[in-house]
Amino acid sequence: MAPSLLRGFGWVALWSVIGLAIASEIYLSSNFLGRSITWGEAISDSLEDWYVYGLLSMAVVWVARRYPPERGSRWITAAIHLGAALAFSLAYIVARTLVGLADGWFTGEPATFGEIFHPLLVRTFPFNLLVYGVILSVSHALDYYRKYHERTVQTLELEKHLTEARLQALLHQLKPHFLFNTLNGIASLMHTDVDAADRMLVRLSELLRITMSHTGAPQTTLREEVAFLERYLDIEKIRFRNRLDVVIAVDDDAIDAQVPSLILQPMVENAMRHGVEPNARMGRIELRGSREDANLVLTVTDNGAGIPADGVKREGIGVANTRARLLELYGDRQKFELVNGPEGGLCVRITIPFSRSET
Repeated sequence: MAPSLLRGFGWVALWSVIGLAIASEIYLSSNFLGRSITWGEAISDSLEDWYVYGLLSMAVVWVARRYPPERGSRWITAAIHLGAALAFSLAYIVARTLVGLADGWFTGEPATFGEIFHPLLVRTFPFNLLVYGVILSVSHALDYYRKYHERTVQTLELEKHLTEARLQALLHQLKPHFLFNTLNGIASLMHTDVDAADRMLVRLSELLRITMSHTGAPQTTLREEVAFLERYLDIEKIRFRNRLDVVIAVDDDAIDAQVPSLILQPMVENAMRHGVEPNARMGRIELRGSREDANLVLTVTDNGAGIPADGVKREGIGVANTRARLLELYGDRQKFELVNGPEGGLCVRITIPFSRSET
């Protein structure tokens, strides 16, 4: 069914409901006062009244949208609506008089124009002004709701596009970073350990295949995040030879949880840069994931120096972006913490609402 036809049916149905409701009030009050009136007469008179109002309401809606309160001078707008209300009231009386003349012709009880017009003028003119005001108010209310809904949808779309744009920027930043560092590592190993260089090249191809095929969706599964990090850390283990130990422990009931895409990679990279690279001793990175009641808890821990004694945290662009993304996606339902681990080093703890992937 065409939208215009559907709106037409809705318009008729609205004024029919109003007319029938008023008809019942007319029937009951008339019989209570001792004036005999049938249901047919009450319905006929009421529908004729309100169908005329419904027809004229289209013009009221047009005037309401053409001269909203927020546009132009309020006094000019008020004057326009006052004139429109007077014209509306007079137009109703004329139209209803013509309907009354037609009724008289069909029922065999003809009346003159003046006989119908003058009683209507006295009885309905002030009421018609009230009807105009109600139609005007409802029209404005519906327009404000529509604009509010459109702004809400637009805001959500903008937030979605902003999140996707940030994610795409992270992907574009990630690819050359891995590529250049790893190629340098491969070039160095080619002269000392060809097998290690070959393994690193294979891991690099797997990693690039994952990153290049990433759709840019704002969310993914923890399983896919872990698979990505495993390739990344495999390359780092080869680059650092025997100086890096990696532990990945994710509970079975948490592995298919939904997480923001690439939420852990900046934290792992931060641990490599600040917890492993500056030290000559054995580096260690632990990635853990578990479900705690209605939340998913992710931790990335290293055995570096941790937060210094002065309390200044090492928060670079990656950590700041992660904070912003979590706040944007979950609001106050998330928690992002940087604390020293119980055995030294830095522990990054992310808590977000648990949601299982449907795929």
